Amino acid sequence: MDENGRIIVEHGHEHPPRSDREHEHIGALHVDWRQAVNLIFCAGGILVCYLWFGIAQESITKGKYGPDGKDRFTFTQALVFVQCAVNTGFAYALRGKTRDNVPVKMYAFVAMSYLLAMMASNHALQYIPYPTQVLAKSCKPIPILIFGVLFAAKKYHWKKYVFVLMIVVGVAIFLYKDKAGASRGRSIFSFGLGEFFLLFSLAMDGTTGAIQDTIRHHYKANAHSMMYHMNLFSTIYLLFGLMTSGELAKFSYFVNIYPSVITNMLLLAVTSALGQYFIFKTVAEFGPLTCSIVTTTRKLFTMLGSVILFGNALSQRQMLGTVIVFTGLLLDAVESKKKRPAAKSS
Repeated sequence: MDENGRIIVEHGHEHPPRSDREHEHIGALHVDWRQAVNLIFCAGGILVCYLWFGIAQESITKGKYGPDGKDRFTFTQALVFVQCAVNTGFAYALRGKTRDNVPVKMYAFVAMSYLLAMMASNHALQYIPYPTQVLAKSCKPIPILIFGVLFAAKKYHWKKYVFVLMIVVGVAIFLYKDKAGASRGRSIFSFGLGEFFLLFSLAMDGTTGAIQDTIRHHYKANAHSMMYHMNLFSTIYLLFGLMTSGELAKFSYFVNIYPSVITNMLLLAVTSALGQYFIFKTVAEFGPLTCSIVTTTRKLFTMLGSVILFGNALSQRQMLGTVIVFTGLLLDAVESKKKRPAAKSS
């Protein structure tokens, strides 16, 4: 460096010192780079966790056990119990020392609808392919809108109704039977026990959302605390159900014969808990819109994983329905996060 403050390099060229603006620009680039890496970490965590969650769930519920492959895993309570128990411990650790003023009875009530939604969606897998379950459970905006209008007197922007209609049309196209199926005396729409359980699960999702809205508006609620209490009460309910229904003894006998189920159940529970962590981290650091887009994308990846790994082929019509559903979900996610007084209670 010479007396004028210029930097001289060995090959004879000189470079002027950086200005404050250049330093600020370089600092901003470093921040943007760190944010990009963090976003990739969060989004990758969500995608990887829930991809493995889907693999474990389908391996358990759709797996064939025994030498003849006739045994099936039908212990829905036990499966959800393990998941809720691990979620409880994980949420307790994240919760820290934060407290809220939500009455215990409110948590007990919302935990029941939350549990019934999980039970019904898992039980539906005994009757329907995994991609159908994933697609149906992606339709939570439908019951949330219906319950919001009917019970919370909410008003939504007209675009919300359009996007929900897109989701309904996409699901209808997905469930529509070809003429060959309808000609054998069955309905042109495939609706059986599996679809009934999914419909009930979505109704419980809507109920859960309505109760959570009530809690958020009337009490000082913490997200981790809510997750902890909901899973804690669900674990208690399930433990009581396992002991009184006799499923605990049957489940113990089943895993004694097929111990590999335990590994998949633990994988299911751990990936579910870690996935929740990445979701909370994404919301906290990048906002709910980014999280909504990532979680919608992960459901699509879960469906693709099921198609590739488990041979659940989709027809061209079902692929079209899937594209319409996920397009509606993404548009709804973007529109819902715009700062507009679109959903207000009257």
